[in-house]
Amino acid sequence: MTPIRLMRSFATVGGWTLASRILGFVRDILMARFLGAGTIADAFFVAFSLPNMFRRFFAEGAFNAAFVPMFTKKNTVDHAEAEAFARDAYWLMASFLIAFSMLAMAAMPFLVLAMAAGFAGDERFDLAVLFGRIAFPYILFISLTALLSGMLNAMGRFATAAAAPVLLNAAFIASLVLAAQFDWPVGMTLAWAVPVGGIAQLLVVWIAVRRSGFSLRFRRPTLTPELKRLLIVAAPAILAGGVVQINLIVGRQVASFTENAISWLSYADRLYQLPLGVVGIAVGIVLLPELARRLRLGETEAARDAFNRGMEFSLALTLPAAVALVVIAHPLISVLFERGAFVRADTANTALALAIYGLGLPAFVLHKVLQPLYFAREDTRSPFRYALVSMVVNAVVAVALMPVIGFLAAAWGTTLAAWTMVWQLWRGARPMGPAARLDARMRDRIWRIALASGFMGFCLWLAAMPLAPVLYGPGRSMGLAILILAGIVSYFGFGAAIGAFRLSDFRAAMRRGNRNAG
Repeated sequence: MTPIRLMRSFATVGGWTLASRILGFVRDILMARFLGAGTIADAFFVAFSLPNMFRRFFAEGAFNAAFVPMFTKKNTVDHAEAEAFARDAYWLMASFLIAFSMLAMAAMPFLVLAMAAGFAGDERFDLAVLFGRIAFPYILFISLTALLSGMLNAMGRFATAAAAPVLLNAAFIASLVLAAQFDWPVGMTLAWAVPVGGIAQLLVVWIAVRRSGFSLRFRRPTLTPELKRLLIVAAPAILAGGVVQINLIVGRQVASFTENAISWLSYADRLYQLPLGVVGIAVGIVLLPELARRLRLGETEAARDAFNRGMEFSLALTLPAAVALVVIAHPLISVLFERGAFVRADTANTALALAIYGLGLPAFVLHKVLQPLYFAREDTRSPFRYALVSMVVNAVVAVALMPVIGFLAAAWGTTLAAWTMVWQLWRGARPMGPAARLDARMRDRIWRIALASGFMGFCLWLAAMPLAPVLYGPGRSMGLAILILAGIVSYFGFGAAIGAFRLSDFRAAMRRGNRNAG
């Protein structure tokens, strides 16, 4: 029964994430058309990265790593106790983030310099400060959304929380359309779309939590013993989240000294985030409450099965995606973004960054699969120590290679740091016993998945050569569709033939996921 529920949940979260990322592509295509990779785009990307950086710092990657296992355990025993715990955590977070947002908006010039020192003295700096002050309150709305989403996920209600990000991309698209229709300044319109999208997401998950039987009525923030315990467990995860953001800051600092480089890295980041979000984040979201529940009940075999099926599902979809991002990076970027203000030189540089990120994609996803092994045991200290080592790797690689390969040093630093993190997480999980070990099915399938991915990459490389006139001509969208279809057919056909997976696994997961989402 466990594998069926997990696959259904993976499909539900992944399906909604895919919908959000598709809208994100529409958003990015419109942004590339109207903004290109120029001054306003650089300023907006830095401004938007600020609330996103602190959101991962305080909410999804840190606070929730401690909150979800604790809430899961309480809700298993006593609904009223779980409700009181969630209410206290919600209003404590809200009060802190209101004060923090006001402080950050006042200190915005310093935050922009910390993110992109290369902006100093040019037009990008003033624009980034202005956009940042408008967009920063998003951290309040999205962090509270993340906490409420954690509650829903802990109860096995994944659809609403996974669907909420669609609203932010819808707000971006609407703002771009309105800006074009009424000749509004595009950068300013996008900046205002950020908090509007955050409010919409918060409203949707708030309603879902209320319908699930939880009332989070206002209560004066009080540091109860339970919240003290939560903060003690969350502190290392928050610090680990800070380390991850330092990695991003290092990358942006390196890129800020090359004109348009921040935009190139941002567009490449958007593309590799599609499989990362659809697979890695989805699996991580589902695994954390599942492992916490199974380990609390002493069901070691069920926990091991959940971990292995999560890894199997992740690798079966991530390895071929990583190979594709490396082999056909240039036609992907050309077809999706090369129009309007986004010119051929932008395509070439963005494609190079995308190929490097593609090499790190399996590590980014495995990171999401391995971390729940620690968080489900309320161990947030080990991932923090590992994150420190990864931070050093990222900084050394990015800074050392910058004089040699320029802005691409930032992408290499990110990729190598991700693999360093995975190696440490895997090695550190050895003492956890059977629940953290590969089972016979996983050991048998992993090399077959890798072989099928390599075969698909070879087929893509062969198909891209005769399709080149189409890929870079008037019918380039059709050419890319044919190329992607060739990759899908070659991977799933060859993979099924050599026993890398069973196609029925994916069909059953999608049917159940669609039913659950509906």
